[in-house]
Amino acid sequence: MLQLNPVPFSSIIINDSFWSPKLAANQRVTLQACLDRCRETGRVANFDRAAGLEPGGFQGISFDDSDVYKVLEGVAYSLKTNRDADLERQADAIIGSIAAAQREDGYLFTYNIINGLENRWTDMAMHEDYCLGHLIEAAVAYTSATGKRTLLDTAIRFADHFDSLFGPGKRHWVTGHEELELALVKLCRATGESRYLRLAQWLVEERGHGHGAGEIWDNPQWGARQCQDDRPVRQMTDITGHAVRAMYLYAGMADVAREAGDETLLPPLGRLWESVALRNMYITGGIGSSHDNEGFTKDYDLPNEEAYCETCASAGMVFWNHRMNLLTGDAKYADVMERALYNGALAGVSLDGSKFFYVNPLASNGSHHRKPWYGCACCPSQIARFLPSVGNYLYAVSEEGLWVNLFVSGLAEFDLMGEKAVLRQQTGYPWNGDVSLRFEKLQDSRFTVSIRKPGWCAQAEALVNGEPVEIMPESGYFRIFRQWSEGDEITVRFAMKVTLNHAHPAVRADIGRVALMRGPLVYCFEQCDNPGAPADDTLDEQSGFDTEWREDLPGGYYAVAARAGDGRRLAAVPYFAWDNREAGWMRVWMRESPTLFSPIP
Repeated sequence: MLQLNPVPFSSIIINDSFWSPKLAANQRVTLQACLDRCRETGRVANFDRAAGLEPGGFQGISFDDSDVYKVLEGVAYSLKTNRDADLERQADAIIGSIAAAQREDGYLFTYNIINGLENRWTDMAMHEDYCLGHLIEAAVAYTSATGKRTLLDTAIRFADHFDSLFGPGKRHWVTGHEELELALVKLCRATGESRYLRLAQWLVEERGHGHGAGEIWDNPQWGARQCQDDRPVRQMTDITGHAVRAMYLYAGMADVAREAGDETLLPPLGRLWESVALRNMYITGGIGSSHDNEGFTKDYDLPNEEAYCETCASAGMVFWNHRMNLLTGDAKYADVMERALYNGALAGVSLDGSKFFYVNPLASNGSHHRKPWYGCACCPSQIARFLPSVGNYLYAVSEEGLWVNLFVSGLAEFDLMGEKAVLRQQTGYPWNGDVSLRFEKLQDSRFTVSIRKPGWCAQAEALVNGEPVEIMPESGYFRIFRQWSEGDEITVRFAMKVTLNHAHPAVRADIGRVALMRGPLVYCFEQCDNPGAPADDTLDEQSGFDTEWREDLPGGYYAVAARAGDGRRLAAVPYFAWDNREAGWMRVWMRESPTLFSPIP
């Protein structure tokens, strides 16, 4: 089993024309908006009420604690790279309320503390464990960012409480909404305490043995499949049920496989990946077609206007595929990670950082819009923590050398061949495919630099210190082995052109339709650029695609211009940027000119 070690976001300084404005908006607008909403909706007050610091009953949904934890995790990531005294002060005050609400035995779930502790650990669908997982993730991040341990100590006490009740020789437990599995692995890494890893392993193995009990299992429309509890993990072949729960489980399985060296988990993970990526994934990297179960129905059931594609699920695709890439060194996982990042996940927040999508369809009649908040606010809080961690996914190192997965300008510092190295990347990605990688600090040594050749790219070239080098992709990477020295520079040019894409022929919703991509970006057509009815427009290879830089959206963007079958000029914008101007219809998949379907004479 190949072991790649990620270079963490905290070792990376992003100075990028595409990502830096988005990270600034996340810290300045998104995080503050989420903190404000958590206060306004009673999510923070629930901790004070559970602690007896103020009167009142529980407000909101039972698992609202998790939103507070996710926002704190996002604050931690932002503080690590850009210290903000006011943001830290707000976070510290909330952490004080969280710690005060914890019971003496370590239990911390405000819904049951306020409404009756006799109900704790009686329904596996209550999300107590889910909230514990997000508390752990927030605590590990906050201690790393600030050095303060209050939240981490609180998380450890709650994890120890769970460990005292569940595990080998104790009570059975199946997480109704997976998340705790991967969080316990993080806690193991942060504390060096191996029993947290053993507990994560046990939770993974608990699935599929008939131990599940609660609302999910009692619902005849859902059942055990809804939370991936219908069979043991090593017998899993196809993705089922709720999309976000599946992503967290698979990410946890990958973490356990990596940390425990359990290669027996790799075959089911590979089968599940093929089920998702080849038969149940939208072109945007979004997953989960059904509103009924927020997840999956049958293979190739991928409607456009009715697509669910929860923002959390796209973030989950990044989490899982990143881990699969680290396990295998195969670029196909990084390709899916990139697709979900730049399209499905990034669409989840408005360009100014103030509004959010929960659902991300691939077509709209003009009535689907982002909102400032939701009753179930998992997606706003998810994007608030997800974006500032984007640096996690750029690089990895192994015994062989350096791996470059994403193309973002900035500096990275990491250990390589036993020495400190500093790499500067400069690029105009995703608007162009030119990438420069220069070693600013490096001890002379021989190793391999593996640079991902994006799956969307048909042609590429590489130069080292201005001299062309032969590049033959291996598992999706250009691998350059040589003696490297400080000042050496690699230049890679990925040919970036507009492409017409067809769906798998089994996807009934997209028969006779095409979608545009340019580089990693999926494009869509909006009514504000294309007056009239979308059903009137057709595209084909003769449409003559051009690109033009436009400034009518924050940050600017490349639009794709095309000529419709009737000669009208059409314009498409990146999918992540739709619904940031006037309301109107939107389409990703456009009708293909019928001439392409004429029989061959």
